[in-house]
Amino acid sequence: MSERVRVRSLAKINLDLRVLHRRPDGFHELRTIFQTVSLADTLDIEYQRGRTRIDIQSSLNIPGNIIEKAAHNVLAATGRSGRVGFVLHKNIPLGAGLGGGSSNAASVLLALPALLGKPLPLPKLMELAADLGSDVPFFLLGGTALGIGRGTELYPLPDLPTRLVLLVTPGIHVSTPEAYHALQRTSAQAALPDTLREFQSAAWRASGEHRNDFEEVVFRQHPQLKSIKGKLRKLGARPALMSGSGSSVFGVFESRAARDRAAQALGKEFPGDQVHPATMVSRSRYRALWRRQLAGFWDSMLWPRQDRYVK
Repeated sequence: MSERVRVRSLAKINLDLRVLHRRPDGFHELRTIFQTVSLADTLDIEYQRGRTRIDIQSSLNIPGNIIEKAAHNVLAATGRSGRVGFVLHKNIPLGAGLGGGSSNAASVLLALPALLGKPLPLPKLMELAADLGSDVPFFLLGGTALGIGRGTELYPLPDLPTRLVLLVTPGIHVSTPEAYHALQRTSAQAALPDTLREFQSAAWRASGEHRNDFEEVVFRQHPQLKSIKGKLRKLGARPALMSGSGSSVFGVFESRAARDRAAQALGKEFPGDQVHPATMVSRSRYRALWRRQLAGFWDSMLWPRQDRYVK
């Protein structure tokens, strides 16, 4: 007897991103604003009791898939064994700063315990997520959130009104380690007060001029990305920004008509699979999505599903 579920695994954008200094653990101290958007992968998950085996079929060949590690972590945390099969249909471009792999991993953390009938408390899920990657914990929560530290320390921000987004993913590979290196942040470097004040201001604004510290160094190496940002701004996007360390650039639009005009204009320059209309997804919509997806397995309104006896 097997249990099956199909889930949508949403992307994210960074509405603001500041890189402060290098931490003693080798990571960088960040200040960022995460936002879920409607562009999504589809993940089919099947569990069957027996000897542990993880099988992954994907529309793209992804070596060292984080999905496998997430599944092993869940099985270890729940004390279960069995065959877990995944079929992944990728729509979120790889290495684009949209968190596709992190979202896939978080989807496993949310869905697999439900299939096992062994819910895990949120603190445990957050621990497993942080072990998998800096963006993974955010996808357990969704909506609009402030991320500090490595990005794994999260605080909810008031959800923004539903806004329309256009994502442009030109297929340029940006090396994240190289982007961090180019910033030349040192461990002794103190955060500038002006930088933190600007970020605090950005966190309070629903729109306006936000910043991504990676843009300066990445645009120098890939001027096409700077050009895309300029075109989005000319077409009315506020803000227009690179997401993460790239290479996706997004614009936020006030109206569907403006967004669609921008999509049409940029579609003449880029193939259809590189221009993605999307919407921002609030925390309440994100949770509602997950409750619908796991309706046959969740019988509680708690987020995520928990058992009163789970410690």
